[in-house]
Amino acid sequence: MRPPTDRRPSRLVAAIVVLGLLLGGASCDRGAAPDRTGSSWVTGERSATAGASAPTATAAPDTRWSDPAGVGQPYGDKVPGLLTFRGNPTRTWYGTGPLPRTAPKSAWKFPRSGGLCAESTDDKGTRQWCGSGWTGQPAVFERAGRTWVVFGAYDRKVHFLDAVTGERILPDFPTGDIIKGSVTVDPDAFPLVYTGSRDNYYRIIAIDRGKPTELWKLSARAVSPTLWNDDWDGSAIVIDDYLFEGGENSQFHIVKLNRGYGPDGKVTVAPKLVFHAPGWDAQLLRDIGDRMVSIESSVAVYGDTVYFANSGGLVQGWDIGGLKEGRTPKRVFRFWMGDDTDATVVVDAEGALYVGAEYERGTARSREVGQLVKLDPRRADNPLVWRVHDTDGRPAGAWGTPALHRDVAIFDTNGGEVLGIDRATGTVRWRFDLPGPTWQSPVVVDDVLLIGDCAGVLHAYDVADTTVMPKPLWQVRLGGCIESTPAVWRGRIYVATRAGAFHALTP
Repeated sequence: MRPPTDRRPSRLVAAIVVLGLLLGGASCDRGAAPDRTGSSWVTGERSATAGASAPTATAAPDTRWSDPAGVGQPYGDKVPGLLTFRGNPTRTWYGTGPLPRTAPKSAWKFPRSGGLCAESTDDKGTRQWCGSGWTGQPAVFERAGRTWVVFGAYDRKVHFLDAVTGERILPDFPTGDIIKGSVTVDPDAFPLVYTGSRDNYYRIIAIDRGKPTELWKLSARAVSPTLWNDDWDGSAIVIDDYLFEGGENSQFHIVKLNRGYGPDGKVTVAPKLVFHAPGWDAQLLRDIGDRMVSIESSVAVYGDTVYFANSGGLVQGWDIGGLKEGRTPKRVFRFWMGDDTDATVVVDAEGALYVGAEYERGTARSREVGQLVKLDPRRADNPLVWRVHDTDGRPAGAWGTPALHRDVAIFDTNGGEVLGIDRATGTVRWRFDLPGPTWQSPVVVDDVLLIGDCAGVLHAYDVADTTVMPKPLWQVRLGGCIESTPAVWRGRIYVATRAGAFHALTP
């Protein structure tokens, strides 16, 4: 993934593409096929039902990896905070308010002078990168009586700040290259932070010492084959001592962490890579005509299925139901979007997927399927529920991860459009324009939509009534394209921009 000013070249294919092969449907009801009685899920442009309601409660606790009842809820109850990109395993929780209804003021800026800048090399050459980019959402959480803010940035460092003052709690942790993704904080209260870097490594960092300490790192070249790159953009999910992560090496990884504490009381890990698999298949390579199949999205976990997408446009679900008992994960869902899909898959309470794809290759498949879609993995024959097209020029489509709010899905596009789409029918209820490219993922807390633009302005809109055009509440000019997704915790807003600074805003 590149920032808007550093886009990689457009990817063209010579052949007319064909529909990818479906490999089966992932069940989203315990131990049985879903009840189809009265269902009116329809493949195509529109559907007659929504996926907004929570599943019926049962007496027994849910024993799957990620309880569907947790959709829209915090990432467990052991660590208060926003611990990973979009807050929880289904990527559907955005933080806590109360959010201000009038323009907030600056609480602090980090650093106070200078910028978060460093040089990095990609296919365009070596140049300076500043601030924080896609996805770049900070983690904000409570630990030992303090509120921490932790984030990686383009200065090649992970930062550990006091959320109230902006001062360092721990020294910066340096890596060998810039950091583009979002960190994950251990949800089981182990003092661990998980993060990737463009330097080829995904790391586990301990935060219970005088300085942040690397306990383990995984090279993008530790597995084979790899087809594209060695960066780590995705934000990992940690559940029951297992870490799930996709890499730009084009592979999906599962790591058994073996967390614990040593005789000195300090946290320990003894990680073991227990599973990895290519995120592509031969059919995808034939269809796209190239080898650009990196996994830049963050994985999402719903029930016993892990979902992710890749730069070839392949959306997949992998069954991990028997992982703890030694059963090998297997792919149970496959859908081809036709073009680069870097936005993270979002899962609603009924197991439906909301996916945003780009429009760069200009394939026949991407023109057919659309760029903003809802999928029902229970439909093995054709899971497409509805689609919205964004093919006005190239590049087009979506880089930002959609937000689910009441009965709408909120997407933003490379061209600067923000759309509220009826989750049941796929009808676009409203849309408005911001200075693009808009790559930031929309955030909704307390019926307030937060979204930044590439002119450096953070906007807030009232979306309490999802049937009408959102009403502007306020805007704050931060300066520099806002690619990173803001974190909201107890009414404060935390976000960085490409101008080089990290900002904390307070009511």
